[in-house]
Amino acid sequence: MPSKTYSAQVTLLKAVPISVETDIAKGLYQFGIVGLPDKAVEEARDRVSAALKNSGFKSPKQKNQKVVVSLSPADLKKEGSCFDLPIALSYLLAAGDLSFDPEKKLFVGELTLSGALLPVRGALPIAREAKRRGYEELYVPNENVREAALVEGIRVHGVSTLAELAAHFKKGEGRIPIPEAPQTPIEPPPPDETIDFSDIKGQEFAKHGFLIAAAGGHNVGMYGPPGTGKTMLARAFAGILPPLRGEEVFEVTSIHSVAGTLDGEIAVLPPFRAPHHTASYVSLVGGGSTPRPGEITLAHRGVLFLDEFPEFDKRVLESLRQPLEDGHVSVSRARGTASFPARFILVAAMNPCPCGFYGSDERRCACRPVDLAGYRRKLSGPIVDRIDLWLSVDQIEYGKLGEKTGARMNRAYAEKVEGARARQRERFEKAGRPISRNSEMSVRDIEGLVELSKEVRTLLDEGARRLALSARGYHKTVKLARTIADLDGAEAIGEKHMLEALQYRPRFEIR
Repeated sequence: MPSKTYSAQVTLLKAVPISVETDIAKGLYQFGIVGLPDKAVEEARDRVSAALKNSGFKSPKQKNQKVVVSLSPADLKKEGSCFDLPIALSYLLAAGDLSFDPEKKLFVGELTLSGALLPVRGALPIAREAKRRGYEELYVPNENVREAALVEGIRVHGVSTLAELAAHFKKGEGRIPIPEAPQTPIEPPPPDETIDFSDIKGQEFAKHGFLIAAAGGHNVGMYGPPGTGKTMLARAFAGILPPLRGEEVFEVTSIHSVAGTLDGEIAVLPPFRAPHHTASYVSLVGGGSTPRPGEITLAHRGVLFLDEFPEFDKRVLESLRQPLEDGHVSVSRARGTASFPARFILVAAMNPCPCGFYGSDERRCACRPVDLAGYRRKLSGPIVDRIDLWLSVDQIEYGKLGEKTGARMNRAYAEKVEGARARQRERFEKAGRPISRNSEMSVRDIEGLVELSKEVRTLLDEGARRLALSARGYHKTVKLARTIADLDGAEAIGEKHMLEALQYRPRFEIR
């Protein structure tokens, strides 16, 4: 009778259970894998044969037999090397070299020729899907244990070699059990104080703007001459964001596990992604023949820093419209449409012109009028409108550069941000809304949760008229004012909060 073991693979960002069946028949040697395997899965024949031989078992190549391995569902393309371990175990069961009950057990792992196990991508989404499907035990390579053990309700076992796992399933004398891994605690690491706001001389206006952006999850745009601290401000900003909470940890860890950027760690801090301005459309948005997540998805729940903003390809910049508005990106290909989460804080930095010195009192701008026009045309009105705060980062006086660095600011800023976030969560929980930051409010949320006095409303309308704000810009100003009030500990938005929010909206000419 054919034997069966159970495995899973990650398709897009979700795990799909896979059944591995093996049938052995008499005849000339043949080892076939069916079920739409890709090249890596087909090559498992040689890896598994060598691993079995070097783990104390007889290699399939040493027997006159026809081996057929079926991976089902048969209409789903099988990709990657995570099926090596379940294929080897299924073969051992079919050959009678091993005897155990594979039900309620799920196996993933790549085998080396010596029989050692190598880590695979997507261990966390596989563990979550295994629990949802009712599996009781999950066997993964040791390097994936910490990630998989985040999931409660399923026993996770770390395996180093095929021989070790065979000894675990051996009956009677000689059995060596593999202990269950303890559940991985979610503990925030100590704060990264590599770059602190205190390391940046001057720029108090920009620092306060970043404090507001962190408190409400607002997008930020910076403009100013080169060398004024825009990149340092963006990196210091990542250090004042609160750690990820609850489901956010699972979301971000799953994304980076599938992308292969975890290195055995758990994502408990918001990710910070800073792609170069030569990045392609696919690398930023995601895609490919089999759609894969791009940088905007890797920045989910964190920061996407785009330095030299207008230098990015215009198609790349325009692709940011949907994720900035909806919090996800849809990638359509001939094989179907994939939707990836992309709720990030955009931090964009730009110079006032290609040479960087337009409007400077220190140096003369060398750009031609046609260069200036082309530079500004790269930023469309809809993209500029989707950025909540525009911060001017001007040239620093030389006298300030020599001043000693004061007390570190990030920790104090982080406490203020956490206090403002707590007020927002309380407000949204009372209203039964599944959001946590002011930037995520819809128009209906603004109408129901943000009350404006007659004086503040008049001030907002007059400011919107003078600045020619769009409807989107109008509502973003209200959200920004609500965040400023939360930082101030105020129940209602006052005139000073609204005036401050209005000054962060872009002018007609960004320079």
